[in-house]
Amino acid sequence: MASTAVEISGLTKAFGANQVLNGIDLELHKGEVTVLMGANGAGKSTLVKVICGVHPADKGEIRLNGKPLHAATPSEAIRAGIVTVHQSINDGVIPDLDVASNLMLDKLAEPGAGFFLKRREIRAEARKVAASIGLIVDVTRPVGELDLADRQLVAIARAMTHEPELLIMDEPTSSLSAKEAERLFALLERLRDTGVAILYISHRTSDIRRLADRIVCMRDGEIVGRFDQKPLDYEAAVHAMLGHGMTEADLSFKPAGEVVLALERLQITPGAKPINLNINQDEVIAITGLVGSGKSRLAAILFGLEQPVSGEMRLNGAPYAPMSPGQAIAKGVFLCPKDRGSNGILPDHNLTKNITAPFLARYSTGSILNRKAEARAARATIEKLNIVCQSEGDDIGTLSGGNQQKIMVGRWLSEACNLLILDEPFQGVDIKARRDIGDKIHETAKGRATIVMASEMDEVLEIADRIVVLADHAVAGDHDNGDLDLRLVLAQVAGQANNDHTKTASGQ
Repeated sequence: MASTAVEISGLTKAFGANQVLNGIDLELHKGEVTVLMGANGAGKSTLVKVICGVHPADKGEIRLNGKPLHAATPSEAIRAGIVTVHQSINDGVIPDLDVASNLMLDKLAEPGAGFFLKRREIRAEARKVAASIGLIVDVTRPVGELDLADRQLVAIARAMTHEPELLIMDEPTSSLSAKEAERLFALLERLRDTGVAILYISHRTSDIRRLADRIVCMRDGEIVGRFDQKPLDYEAAVHAMLGHGMTEADLSFKPAGEVVLALERLQITPGAKPINLNINQDEVIAITGLVGSGKSRLAAILFGLEQPVSGEMRLNGAPYAPMSPGQAIAKGVFLCPKDRGSNGILPDHNLTKNITAPFLARYSTGSILNRKAEARAARATIEKLNIVCQSEGDDIGTLSGGNQQKIMVGRWLSEACNLLILDEPFQGVDIKARRDIGDKIHETAKGRATIVMASEMDEVLEIADRIVVLADHAVAGDHDNGDLDLRLVLAQVAGQANNDHTKTASGQ
């Protein structure tokens, strides 16, 4: 039997009257990957923050290798051997510094590191660290210039420099392609084989089945399920996490209305095949593909953040060529962006402002803002999406990641539009929150066209009336989500099917 790296006994934590952790008992074993599952608000993030020194526990004890752990700060936890890669990428990297400085920052900050920096040596050492996890990147580039996946890998590589006893990873594959995720899995398996204990927070079936030695489930601040018998019972774990069984999504496919958006010979990157695609009123289109397939690039073009290479777009029959998000919003085209941490939430504002910010003119007379109307709109969004908070005046930072995601989606659902684009709206949320968001997308879909960019196939199947596959920045397939050939869809996602299977009925 594996020896214990971390033993948690009777751990409690409350914020005011809110009891977040209620007597947590948990062992994390050396050389094992323990997957932690729990709905948003179950206490996962608080448990991790107590372990890694962000919050002090009210009661209980944490022991590392049999000795009491008294980490009052994240730095003390790191020095003890507990390293966390957070879901928010910007918690693990400093965008304004180059890759080399990010990878070596913790070592440079150690006592005795020296006043004068030998940049050539730093870069050489950083290249070794990057190579150890298969990260191919120019270490002289600022991290802020990298795409989301590479920033994630830099954060992971930085964590590896600490040679951790316990590595905690919070939804690490949410922004990685299949190839990049496989590289991460191989790295974690190597770490596991060297005796590192790994606590892996995820709800992705593919991640869990690939990595988990054990599943632990949390609900309402308590451990409610432990699963270590092989094969691991994922359905039972979901039942323990939610308190009820995992029901099938209730999709009633809607007939398509008039064409809202027509893409005609649209080339989104140099050398890519042109896209011909119609997006219709009343239906929800899921656009899927691997990371790098062109989903976010297409979303950025539709919202005026980037420009196509060539081709035309028509919105409700009229030429559409936005040069900025402001122009897109004025035409009734809304985008809920992919990375809520850097592109979505307004961290210095409350829930009301986070919901109403793009539409303040609608709550104003002249230069006078009607705060009561603004607050009413925010309360309506909070109620519709079952957002867990005290009031619409709460700071956005007090919410869990899943509830922040609901705020982002609710912002764009709160106003009528012609076209709503949601780029990975389920990123980092649990199954229940995913269903809540999906239900509201469908309930409000009538009268507009809706595009959902999603990488996970279970998310696609739950949300879509129609599924469009992108590969190499071009359409590889177009399918009704009814009598679906899933093998063909997956082959197209992987770029292993020819493009003769695209659907002619949608204008292909």
